[in-house]
Amino acid sequence: LVGNKRRVIVSEQSGKSNIEYKAKELGVDIGKNGVTGHQIVSSIKELEDYGFEFDAAEGSLKLIMEKLTDQFVPYFELESFRVVVEKDKERPCYSHAMIKIRVGNTTEITSAEGEGPVSALDNALRKALTTIYPQIDDLHLVDFKVRVIDGMDGTDAKVRVLIESRDENNIFSTIGVSEDIIEASWQALADSFQYKLSLDNKKPMYNKNKAK
Repeated sequence: LVGNKRRVIVSEQSGKSNIEYKAKELGVDIGKNGVTGHQIVSSIKELEDYGFEFDAAEGSLKLIMEKLTDQFVPYFELESFRVVVEKDKERPCYSHAMIKIRVGNTTEITSAEGEGPVSALDNALRKALTTIYPQIDDLHLVDFKVRVIDGMDGTDAKVRVLIESRDENNIFSTIGVSEDIIEASWQALADSFQYKLSLDNKKPMYNKNKAK
């Protein structure tokens, strides 16, 4: 128990009952669309074998459960991004990100600078979404952690990125895993925005049926 709230860990050892409890806590109907708890457990274990750790990233866990049960409708979709990092002699590194996203039938292309590549991506994504979803103004990245999963592969090793975010009422974490640190960072960053918008119960402007 943590305070008066029961905490259920979702990890490699999680069974169907833990998954069902966690889904209920996160507001996901895992019985929808004919998907079973055993199927979700199996899929989550595969992801954790790859390097994900959902016990520390409940925001991403909720989104994964929605995707596995075909209930996830994105608030935005990435078309592409580009990140440039420059280093000039003794001056600090300079990062610039350009991002192209789609919300419904609208395409937004924005660019922004940052103290690092993740900061630049965060600023560019925020800039693209603010006019559509003004409530993201109160979303802030408060912690960023990177861990090499298997150091034996050297620079080709997978990395795990954990991002902790907060708004006026919530603190939550999201995760990304990839051989590329920018890709892993994008996964965690995008999940933080998707999860924040889902908390606000604002209907996505994206029509999933039109995308097929």
